[in-house]
This record gives sequence, C-alpha cells and structure tokens, in this order.
Amino acid sequence: MTDMKPGIKPVCANFSSGPCAKFPGWTPQHLENAVLGRSHRSGLGKARLKKAITLTREVLGVPADYKIGIVPASDTGAVEMALWSLLGARPVDMVAWESFGEGWVSDVVKQLKLKDARKILAPYGELPDLSQINFDGDVVFTWNGTTSGVRVPNADFIPADRNGLTICDATSAAFAQHMDFAKLDVVTFSWQKVLGGEGAHGVIILSPRAVARLESYVPAWPLPKIFRLTSGGKLIDGIFEGETINTPSMLCVEDYVMALEWAQSVGGLAGLRKRADANAAVIDAWVATSNFAHHLAKVPETRSNTSVCLTLDGSAEVPKKMVKLLEAENVAYDIGAYRDAPAGLRIWCGATVETSDVAALMPWLDWAYAKAKQA
Repeated sequence: MTDMKPGIKPVCANFSSGPCAKFPGWTPQHLENAVLGRSHRSGLGKARLKKAITLTREVLGVPADYKIGIVPASDTGAVEMALWSLLGARPVDMVAWESFGEGWVSDVVKQLKLKDARKILAPYGELPDLSQINFDGDVVFTWNGTTSGVRVPNADFIPADRNGLTICDATSAAFAQHMDFAKLDVVTFSWQKVLGGEGAHGVIILSPRAVARLESYVPAWPLPKIFRLTSGGKLIDGIFEGETINTPSMLCVEDYVMALEWAQSVGGLAGLRKRADANAAVIDAWVATSNFAHHLAKVPETRSNTSVCLTLDGSAEVPKKMVKLLEAENVAYDIGAYRDAPAGLRIWCGATVETSDVAALMPWLDWAYAKAKQA
C-alpha cells in the first residue's frame, strides 16, 4: 500500500452493478435510427421490437420452441409476472442467498400468501444446499446473486424429469454465464445489467412447460393487466412477437438492439463470457496478493464473474470512505456494497467493462484503502 496516487486511471470509471457500463465505443449516435414519434404498434415499431427478440434468441442461444417477451418494469416486473401468473398450482421452494432472492421470498410468502411455500436460505457469501430442493414442486431462485457475488455453478442440480417449474431470475447472469435452458422453464433479466442497456424494461423467456402451465392453470387471485400473459385460456402470442403489453421506450429498444449487435461483434455469448471471466480474473489475482481484501463468495466454483463482491479488513466505514475517495478521483463510480449486504465493495465485471480498466483500478484500491485507514 502506498500514499502515492497511481499514474494510470481507468478510461471508463463506470463499475456500477446496474445500470451497468455502456458497451465500449457507445455514443448517442448509435440511437439515430430509433423509432421516435411513431407508435410502437406501427409496422416499423413492431419490427424493431421483433428484432430485439430475434437477436436475444441468437445471442443467448434460446431454443426455438421457447417464447421471448419484452415486459414492463425491468427484471422486477418480469419476475413478478412469473410469480403471480404461475405459482399456486404446486408447492414451491423459494431459494435465496442474497437481497433480491430474499425479496422474491417475501413477495411469495407475504403478498401471495402461499401456504405451501418453503424457504431454503443461506447467508451472504454462501450457496444453500441445493439438494434440498423438491422438484416435484416449483422452485424460484436467482442464477447469480447480484448483491453477494455467489452464483450457482451450473444447472446439474436440476433434474431433466422434474414435475414442477424452475423460475430463474438471471438478470446479472444473462449474457455472461452459461445457462442450460433445457433445465429452466422461466428466465428473466433486464437490459440494464450485462449489456449496459437503459432501464425500465424486462425480458421473460418461457419454456413449453411454462406455457402449458399458463394455459391450464388459473391463479386464485386477480392479475393486473401488466401481468396477464393469457387471454381466454391461451397464451397471448403477440407479446412474444413484439406486441408489448404497455408502451415501451423505443429509444431504449434501439439501445438494446445496438448492444446485442455489439455482442455479436465480440463473438456472441462465448465472447461475452470470455470478457467477463477476464475481468473477474484480474480482481481474483489482486485479492490473492492483497493483505486486506477478501472475496465475499467463499467457494471459487460459485463465485460470480459479474458482480464481484469484496469484504475488507477494518470497520464498515473504511469501504464507505474508499468509495468517496475513488469517486472524487473519477476512478470508480458506484462500487459500494449493496445496502443490505455486508460492508465492502462490489465491482461490476460484466462484458461491457474493459479488462484494462479493471487492471487500472486495482492499484487505486490499494491507495484508497491506505487513505481510508489513515482518516
């Protein structure tokens, strides 16, 4: 550690875990072809929305028989749509190990008031015992714990011959981690995470098994219009062809399309994963030599390559001071731990972040820690 400021700063200081950094080279000119001042239901508007869906399928490798829809209210809206529309037909296991997963637990237990909901929990930094899950019922879980930096290592814990549905909040995993869609019946995410899109829109992906549930089961509670995926007992196919439930921002749609085309230019999903892995590896190597920083995620195999969470020796005030010091130097913005998580830092390492910027940040962490400890 040293009091001397490092000589090199990250070119882009945006390490926020959402909204995340725009893809390298992004400028407002990328949005010049946005369908503005026109109806999203016009031929041109629907074509652009359909383009976003088509590119999503291509980049993520979503099976042809899965449905992809653009829905309101970011990942939260997409998850709530799944919970309110699908749950109640079978018992459900709610699996959580960080803040957002715990939020879905609360909604199911306190809002939907499901009597046969079981909680399978673990503290920050750990993964629950996934062998406890009863796949004769439904299960709700996050693939990547955005606020803890802990992810499931793969989908091997999910049986192919399950009877229930798997509902997966994948908002900080999509476009950076491999997800086995054959094991997943509902996948949700938002544009503002790994691809750095603009906020307020969510994506929901449904397997044929999820569609069958929607068309054969009617929840006991009323559904708001923005949650309704069926009409007359049949799936509303238009939602999955670009005919959105409510009015989307076509500026945000264009931004997402541009990000997806950038993703294709860097090698698609494999290229995106490689970039995120390289970013996380820089921090991992730094932690290995640090005498004050530690991964919150205890097991390397379940450690996130996007939302990298660190704990630091010293009081909870140390990381707070570091965050202010780094922002004042225009070196790193918004890297404090999530408010409900243990005190520390959370550095976004998704694919839109350049590895050279992560490498440039590491000496600044040493500098900021030394300054914070002196204060």
